[in-house]
Amino acid sequence: MTETATPDYLFLLSSTERDFLVRNNGDQVKVDSLKGKKFGLYFSASWYRRCHRFTPNLVEVYNEVASKGDFEVVFVSADKDEEPFNGYFSKMPWLAVPFSDSETRYQLDVLFKVSEIPYLVIIGENGKILGDHGVGTIQKYGVEGYPFTAERRRELDEAAKQEQSLRSILVSPFRDFVISPDGNKVPVSELEGKTVESFEQDFKNMPWFSFPFEDNSWGNVFRYSESSVLPTLVVIGPDGKILHANVANAIEEHGVLAYPFTPEKFKELLEIEKAKEEAQTLESLLVLGDLNFVIGKDGAKVPVSELVGKNIILHHSTHGCRSCRGFLPKLIKTYHDIKAKDHSFEVIFISSDRNQASFDEFFSSVPWLALPFRDERKKNLVKKFKNQGTHPAIAIGLSGRTVSKKLRQFIAYFGPDAYPFTEEKFKHLDEQLEEMAKQWPEKVKHNLHAEHELLLTRRDSYNCDGCRETGYAWSYLCKNCDFDLHPNCALKNDEETDSDPTDKREFV
Repeated sequence: MTETATPDYLFLLSSTERDFLVRNNGDQVKVDSLKGKKFGLYFSASWYRRCHRFTPNLVEVYNEVASKGDFEVVFVSADKDEEPFNGYFSKMPWLAVPFSDSETRYQLDVLFKVSEIPYLVIIGENGKILGDHGVGTIQKYGVEGYPFTAERRRELDEAAKQEQSLRSILVSPFRDFVISPDGNKVPVSELEGKTVESFEQDFKNMPWFSFPFEDNSWGNVFRYSESSVLPTLVVIGPDGKILHANVANAIEEHGVLAYPFTPEKFKELLEIEKAKEEAQTLESLLVLGDLNFVIGKDGAKVPVSELVGKNIILHHSTHGCRSCRGFLPKLIKTYHDIKAKDHSFEVIFISSDRNQASFDEFFSSVPWLALPFRDERKKNLVKKFKNQGTHPAIAIGLSGRTVSKKLRQFIAYFGPDAYPFTEEKFKHLDEQLEEMAKQWPEKVKHNLHAEHELLLTRRDSYNCDGCRETGYAWSYLCKNCDFDLHPNCALKNDEETDSDPTDKREFV
């Protein structure tokens, strides 16, 4: 495949009136000074707490790496007013797109389809994107993660596994102790030979030990356990090896019954879970005390009992979710097509919106039912289905039991043909997805990721690194670099292929 143009990110940092970036003291630095350097585009804002928590970590890494002269960071602010921008930027030792150039800031936001902050995109010396997981990389690896590529992350993971011990997990170059709730320092050597639990949560009122607040070596725990979620409870055995990467869910569900966190114990818990699944009904999912209804368009209460014996989709979504908005038109069309043939079908919206106005706006755009905003039952549903992605679509069959926790990929590919929701139907659709992939090459080379071959891989869901949209079921993946392309994007001919992340295509 012939080379196609890579977006000129340096050019995009400029405007017709401006060829410079700024420092927090007002100095102007030519955009061209970034040529031949790696640099990160840091999308952040003064008003968001997560940004304030992450920025000091980035400052620490930047101060060490930037001294080598081949790395820079450019702040792209999401602030609406100049005063908070100036206050926030004053704590940053790097460059920024001037606050006054709101058009460039907006265009960069659109180009990279920024859906959450903080967000850090790393651009290589050759002008190509090295990765858009800069925030997670720095949180997990700190300065050791430089140059922030997937290969570097993999190297660190492998090295950590080979040398794993209690000391390698808990000790940093600057500290060989943890602290107790009363502030006393407890040497890590005193913990060796014990089963240690490390719990990533607020330390207040907890009766166990902790890393000191300013110590970033807690990232070792994530590195060894390969966990990327919170809360995480890693169990370390007496030999200093990780016994289980995360037992937080097991403790939340089963309490002390989950102890001693052995493989045998988890087999026992799995049997308990299977029994619960078999006993599940729609009412056991959606009724909690007097909360025995969902709501319709006019605010009317629809008793859950009227939905028993129907095929149900529990659609977890939110007004601000980009992938949800992309999936919504397909789901609406599927809903109408199924409803036209079978009234024993319904969708129930489970909102993750933060305010009533956002809930109302989203709910007004869909034709189905919903749990009321901030309904207590949502917690139980999120807890039950929390391992199925941020905004899953769950298929509940006529019996009230869960038939599929990954309905999005089936609707994305098959629309109304994914109905009715039975295990036999989904098994058949899964076979069709497998058959579909036989038409595609097992491996491709693509100019967007010329350094490695991309392997056709079955995926639940992912973000395409070509068009930046969500995909399902199949991806052309470089596992080493965590790089995905939709089959449609990977197999486009030269005339249609474009590495511009703003390009939009029809695909799943």
